Amino acid sequence: MLNAIIAKAQKLILSPKAGWDMVDAETTDMMTLYKTWIAPLAAIPVLAAFIGTVFIGVPTFSGGVIRYSVATGIGQAVITYVLALGWVYVFAMIVDFLAPNFGAEKNFDKAFKVSAHFPVAGWLAGIFAIIPMASFLSILGLYSLYLLFVGLPRIMAPAEDKKTVYVLACIGVAIVLGIVVYGVLYAVTPKPGFGL
Repeated sequence: MLNAIIAKAQKLILSPKAGWDMVDAETTDMMTLYKTWIAPLAAIPVLAAFIGTVFIGVPTFSGGVIRYSVATGIGQAVITYVLALGWVYVFAMIVDFLAPNFGAEKNFDKAFKVSAHFPVAGWLAGIFAIIPMASFLSILGLYSLYLLFVGLPRIMAPAEDKKTVYVLACIGVAIVLGIVVYGVLYAVTPKPGFGL
C-alpha cells in the first residue's frame, strides 16, 4: 500500500496532467479511497504537529519553549484529523453541487476524486510541522491549489468557457473551508499559560 501511495503522490506532484489522467481512470470507491489514500496522507501533518508540539516544543518570543501535554496533543490531533477527513467530504459535496452551474455533470464520485487527490501536496508538506520552527515550510503545500487547477477540469469536464471560473470558485471554496477548519482548531486549542 505504501508503494502505491508514494507512486501516485509522485505522479500527481511531478506530472500533474498524467497523474490526473491516472486518477480519472481509477474505479476506486469512496471508502477505499478513505482507507488507502486519504486517511494515511491526512495523518502526516497531524502526527508531525503532535510530535512537534508535544516532544520538540514551540519556541516563544522570550526564548523559551512551550510543549503541550500528551493529553492535549492527542486531543488536538484527534480533532485535526476528524476535521481533515470531514473537509474532504464537504469539499466534494460543494464541487458536485456547483458542477451544473459551470456546464459540468453532477457526479459525486468524480467530485470526490478531485477532493481526495488535490490536497496531496498540502498533506505531504505538513511533515514540516514536526519541527515547529520549520513549519513555515508547509507553505509549499499551496502547490495543491495548482493541482486543483489542473485536475478539476480534467475530472469534472466543465464547459470550456466556464472551466476557469469553476476552478477559481472551487479554489475560493477550498480556502474558505480551510479558514473555517483553522478557526475551529484555534478555538479548541489551549493557549500558552492555560494548562497546556
